[in-house]
Amino acid sequence: MIKDVTIGADPELFFEKDGEIISVEGLIGGTKKEPRPITDDGHSVQEDNIMAEFNIPPSNTRQDFIDHIEFVKGYLSLIANKNDAKLNFSASANIDRKYLKTKQALEFGCEPDFNFYSKRSNEKPNSRSTLRTCGGHIHIGYDNPTQKQSEMIIFAMDIALGLPSLELDLDDERRSMYGKAGSFRFKEFGIEYRTLSTFWTASEELIGWAYDKVQYAIKLVNSGVIEKVKPYSKLIEKTINTNDRVMAQKLIEQIEKIQITNLTIA
Repeated sequence: MIKDVTIGADPELFFEKDGEIISVEGLIGGTKKEPRPITDDGHSVQEDNIMAEFNIPPSNTRQDFIDHIEFVKGYLSLIANKNDAKLNFSASANIDRKYLKTKQALEFGCEPDFNFYSKRSNEKPNSRSTLRTCGGHIHIGYDNPTQKQSEMIIFAMDIALGLPSLELDLDDERRSMYGKAGSFRFKEFGIEYRTLSTFWTASEELIGWAYDKVQYAIKLVNSGVIEKVKPYSKLIEKTINTNDRVMAQKLIEQIEKIQITNLTIA
């Protein structure tokens, strides 16, 4: 049984100026190894490639999760505004090469992420491309994490968030670099789910949606329904990786029938 769940995140965002995505290099500070704290309780910012990235403290209520995300978005908005720019919540963008000449702009994450379905690490993207993408990675902490439980949570996250996200996130470019189905990292506190883009950070409504769907994923695992969905795993993987929105809806409806049949999830 998965208990005492906390939910965190480390989303990435673009800055936009005069209709163009610009680099945040030199505007925010902080690095992957040394994020720059902006509060004493876990909010921090960093420059990741040409994007702004931020971290929030783990949350155990829906409102805390929303408030943490909105607080750092507000902080980054102030920095953007001082530079005549604004936040842009696009999942991907092709960047003018004038912003891609530095070492930082050519450096992608050094840590590999892994794939639930293949049981292998995902291929590292080509940093020479002009395409840059923003992830909306979600962290799930829980008591006494194990590899088996963490992998089941990742599968449940693909069902609870990955499939329905296709209807909300219309970007089809990001997955050529990042965000394949079942992408994750093991963490000491649990897992980091890396399939979603940053689309869900754009509004309080969507942030709340993400929190609710994580709770739903945990229920799928704790109820045992997740075991009954395993026969659909390859189809779920293909549906997410090909952005097949029609099949995603069919799968969501079929999984809802499984839940009703088992009378395990309200």
